[in-house]
Amino acid sequence: EPGEPGIVIVRGPNVFPGYKEAVHNQGVFLETGDGRGRWLNTGDMGYQDADGFFWLTGRKKELIIRGGHNIDPKQIEEPMYQHPAVALAAAVGRPDPRVGELPVVYVELKPDMTASEDELMAFAQTAIGERAAVPKQVRITEQLPLTAVGKVYKLPLIYEQVVDVFTAELRGIEGAATVDVRAEGHKQWGTLALVAVTAQPGVDKAHLEAAIRERLGSYPVRYELTVA
Repeated sequence: EPGEPGIVIVRGPNVFPGYKEAVHNQGVFLETGDGRGRWLNTGDMGYQDADGFFWLTGRKKELIIRGGHNIDPKQIEEPMYQHPAVALAAAVGRPDPRVGELPVVYVELKPDMTASEDELMAFAQTAIGERAAVPKQVRITEQLPLTAVGKVYKLPLIYEQVVDVFTAELRGIEGAATVDVRAEGHKQWGTLALVAVTAQPGVDKAHLEAAIRERLGSYPVRYELTVA
């Protein structure tokens, strides 16, 4: 239907046949069995207007998936720009064991303008139309990370949320002397958490590892765990 958002897929003689490494082709192509070739999943979000033109609105990998809701970050960011103190806004997902992800939004304020996180949260609750898209947190940051062309670079924000959630989940876990969590990109999983735990003297490491995996197992983030 015209105006209905979705993932843009394409096919034709100009579409490349695939990546050299098979791992990168997983989920990239769609076979329909009509004999006209397979479709390429571009990873772009967009819609088709009434005249047949396609408009791109964002990237699928930036979607915030909260339970049964697929939230386009622009549903959060564009209303936040209506606040007079907001210079930049970036919405990302915060891992959640129950619904998968919860939306949070990072905000950079305009020079010489002030606003509190509570004020911006109250603004978001009235300005954002879809209830599921209302962020659970607003974080004011001095400067959002940018790409070379001046676009907000969201990966550090996504990694920060993973580290924050996993660190909080493991804080005070019995038998652990130290807990270190980092997050980085992974060519297959997208985001990978690296969890390094040092056991207290005399603690059964296998038991500690099992307790950690039980706590982290419900999150939609892949992780590697080492217990020393």
